[in-house]
Amino acid sequence: MERVPVRELDAKERIKSFNEVCLGYSEEEAIKEASRCLNCKSANCVKKCPVGIDIPKFIDHIKKGEFKEAAEVIFMYNNLPSICGRVCPQEIQCEGGCVLKNKGQAVAIGKLERFVGDYVLENNLDVVKRKPMNGKKVAVVGSGPAGLSCASTLATLGYQVTIYEALHEAGGVLVYGIPEFRLPKEKIVKREIENLIKLGVQIKTNVIVGRTVTINQLMDEMGYDAIFIGTGAGLPKFMGIKGENANGVFSANEFLTRANLMRAFLDEYDTPLKIGKKVAVVGGGNVAMDAARTAVRLGAEVHIVYRRTEEEMPARLEEIHHAKEEGVIFDILTNPVEILKDDKGWVKGMVLRKMELKDADETGRRTPVEIEGSDYTEEFDTVIMAIGTVPNPIITYTTNEIKINNRKCIIVEEETGETTMEGVYAGGDAVTGAATVILAMEAGKKAAYAIHKKCHPGEM
Repeated sequence: MERVPVRELDAKERIKSFNEVCLGYSEEEAIKEASRCLNCKSANCVKKCPVGIDIPKFIDHIKKGEFKEAAEVIFMYNNLPSICGRVCPQEIQCEGGCVLKNKGQAVAIGKLERFVGDYVLENNLDVVKRKPMNGKKVAVVGSGPAGLSCASTLATLGYQVTIYEALHEAGGVLVYGIPEFRLPKEKIVKREIENLIKLGVQIKTNVIVGRTVTINQLMDEMGYDAIFIGTGAGLPKFMGIKGENANGVFSANEFLTRANLMRAFLDEYDTPLKIGKKVAVVGGGNVAMDAARTAVRLGAEVHIVYRRTEEEMPARLEEIHHAKEEGVIFDILTNPVEILKDDKGWVKGMVLRKMELKDADETGRRTPVEIEGSDYTEEFDTVIMAIGTVPNPIITYTTNEIKINNRKCIIVEEETGETTMEGVYAGGDAVTGAATVILAMEAGKKAAYAIHKKCHPGEM
C-alpha cells in the first residue's frame, strides 16, 4: 500500500499568506496510514527516535481508532507531539529506520504523531497526570523546547517550577524562529504552553537571567533547589566579508524574529521589515529555508546562495521541496565574497564566487573549494545570513562556576546534564550548538530526571 499523501495548500495560494502549508491527516486518513505499519518486533523506528517513543504501540492504537490511547503512549515520552510532528527531521530519525523505506515509502510517523497531538489539543484531552507536590522548586531558564520539556517533566513529578524567559512571549525558537506557515503560534504553540501552565508551571517573561537576575541569586537568595539552563543558541554567525555591515544585511535570527515574534508581515503591527524586491539568503539549513520562504511571502524574488550542492544541504527534504514549489531560486556551488553598498550604505548587490567540491571533510561532506577567476556580480536589495548560531554567553559571563568549551557551549556531564556548577543543569542548543527540537527536548527531559534523582534519590 502506498503512503497516504498529506493535504497541502497550493503553492500559488500559500505564498500570499502565512497560513500553515501542511494540513495534516483526517481521522480516516490517519487510520489508513497507520494500517501500513508492520508492527515490527525489533522496531528500528524506536531505536532512531531520540526520545524512544513506542512507535508501533501508538500507531497500533491509531489503527483501531483509539486516539486518546495513542496519545497516552506518546505523552509518556514526548510532551510536545503537535510541535515535533511538524518540525522534526523524521526522515533521518524515526522514519529513517522504518523497514518500509527500503521497499518504497516509510510510514508517515511524524504526520501520525502530529495527528495525535492535534487531536489532544482540539478535544482538550487530559493525558498527563501530575504527582503530588514534593516541596522542591526548580528554576528553568529559557522557554524553548529544552526548557519546556524539562519544566513539563518536573511538574508531573511534583515540583514547583518557574520558567524565566528573556523575551516578552514564551516559546523560544518555536515562537521567534520557526515561521507561522510551518508551526502556527495561536493554534499550537500557545496552547501547548497553556497546558504547561495548567500543570502548575509559572512563566515569568522579560527576565534576562545573567542581567535581571543571576544564577547565583536564583540559587542563594531565591532558594531554588536546582536550575536548568535551556537558553538555546541565539547568537548569529557572520562571514566576516567586506560590506557585511551594510544596511539591509540581516542575520536570519533577526529577520525571523521580526517576522514571527514582532509580526512584521502584518500591516497593523508597527515593526516594518524592508527587504526590497530581491533577497539573497546565504546558507542551506532549515533556518535558511525558513528565511527564504518568509521573504517570498513578503513579495521578494529570493535566492538561496549555498557553497555546496543540493545533496549536501542539511535542510529537511520537505523544506527544500516546499521552497522550490514557492519559487525560491537555488544558486548552488556559490559563495559570497563581498557585499556591495550604494552611496547611502544600503545593500545593492554581492560579488559571488563559484565553487567546486573536492574530498570529504571530517563530517563526511565534500569540501568546497573556490574556482579561481569565477567571480561575478549580482544585484540584491537584502542579504540574510543563515550560516549558523552559537549560544549567547550572557549567563556564563556572570557565573564563573559554569564553564564553556571553545564553541561557547556549556560543558555538562553527559549522563545527567549537570554543569560544572553543582545543582545547575543545562541542555539543548546551549550545550550542543544549534540542533533539532526533539534533541533539545530529550536533553530537557534527561536533566529533569537527573534533578529528580538528586532531590529524591529514593524514588528512582
